[in-house]
Amino acid sequence: MFSSSFLKSFRILLFPFAFIYWFILLVRNWLFDKNILVSTSFNLPLIGVGNLCLGGTGKSPMVEYLVKFLKQRYRVATLSRGYKRKTTGYVLASASTTALEIGDEPKQFSLKFPDVPVAAGEKRIEAIPQLLQDHPETQCIILDDSFQHRAVQPGLNILLTEYHNLFTRDFYFPTGDLRDLKSGYKRADIVVVTKCDPKIDEKQKEKIIREIAPLPYQHIFFTANRYSHPYHILNKNDIIRLSVPEEILLVTGIANPQPLKHLLELHAGSYSMLHYPDHHIFSIDDWKEIRKKFETISAKRKIILTTEKDAVRIIKFGDELRNLPLYVIPLEHYFLFESEQKFQEIVIKFIESFYTKEQNNYGKKTFEDKKEAKGKEG
Repeated sequence: MFSSSFLKSFRILLFPFAFIYWFILLVRNWLFDKNILVSTSFNLPLIGVGNLCLGGTGKSPMVEYLVKFLKQRYRVATLSRGYKRKTTGYVLASASTTALEIGDEPKQFSLKFPDVPVAAGEKRIEAIPQLLQDHPETQCIILDDSFQHRAVQPGLNILLTEYHNLFTRDFYFPTGDLRDLKSGYKRADIVVVTKCDPKIDEKQKEKIIREIAPLPYQHIFFTANRYSHPYHILNKNDIIRLSVPEEILLVTGIANPQPLKHLLELHAGSYSMLHYPDHHIFSIDDWKEIRKKFETISAKRKIILTTEKDAVRIIKFGDELRNLPLYVIPLEHYFLFESEQKFQEIVIKFIESFYTKEQNNYGKKTFEDKKEAKGKEG
C-alpha cells in the first residue's frame, strides 16, 4: 500500500490534468449561466442535496434526516442517480429491488423508509415525471447528489462541505477532490459544514463562516456525526455496544472512513480494517477475504462491523451471514449551536411556498432577488 504522503505528492504531479478539468468545468458552468445549456425547473418542491467534491461529506445521512422529519408533514420521495448500479434509466424501488439494480444509497433509503417512494435515474429531467406518474400524491422530492447536475434546477439547494476539508481549501481533481467550481457555492441556499468536532466553539464557527463568505441569501449550519448502537445485518433487534467486543474487523467501501475509525479508537477495543473503494461491489472473492481475515483474529469475542451503505451490498450473501457476528453501525447528523429548528423552518417555508398563493409570490420574489444578488457578486 502507498503512504498518504506519497499519494499526496503524486496527485500534485497531476496538476496539468487538474487545470484541464478546471477549464472544462468553467466552460460547462458558463454555458448554464448563459442559458445556452438549459436548467429545467418543476412546479413542485425539489430539494437538492450535494457537494462540490468527490464524496465523503455525508449526503446520505442528510437525505435521511430530511426524509425523517419531512415525511411527518408531507408525502415525500427521493431520487438518486444510482451510482455504480448495473441498470440504466428510471428504476423505482420495491421490496425485492437490489442494490445492484438501484444503487446502494437508494437501497439504503428504501430499507430505512419502506413507506417512502425511492427511485433512481441518471437523467433526472426524465425521472422526475416518471416518479410523479408512479406516485402522483408526491408533494416534495429530495434529489440526492444533485448539486453539480444542473440540467434540473432545485428550488432549494443544500450544499455540504466537510469540516476537515472545506471546499475553500480543496483543489480540482485529480490533484484535489473538487468536481465543481468553488464559485458554485453561490448556487446554494443552505451550506452545511458536516462532520464537525462536537466541541467546536463560537470563535471557530465564525472563522469558518468568514472563510466561506456566505452571500446575503445564504444560511450556514454546522453538524456533527452521531453513531447509534450497531445492529446485526439480518436482525435489527440484535443490538450491541461497541465497548463489548475485544476485537473488531471494520469492513468499509466508503469515501471517507476516518470518522468511523476515530470512533473505534475512542470507544472500542483494538480493531483492524479492510478498506475497499467507494461504492465497491463486493464479490465472492471479497467475501472469502473478509471471512479469512475474521477467522485469523484470535480473540474469543470478536465482530465484523460495517456501515449501512456497505451493508446493502453485503446482504446479498444471505444465509452465510446468519451465524456470523456481522453488525451494521447507523450514522446520523445532528445540528450544533441549537440551530436545528431554524434549519427545519427554512425547509418547511420553502415547501409551503408552493402550496399557498401568497407564499408562492414570496418564493418567486426571493428567487429573483437571489439572481440579482448573484449578478452583483459575480
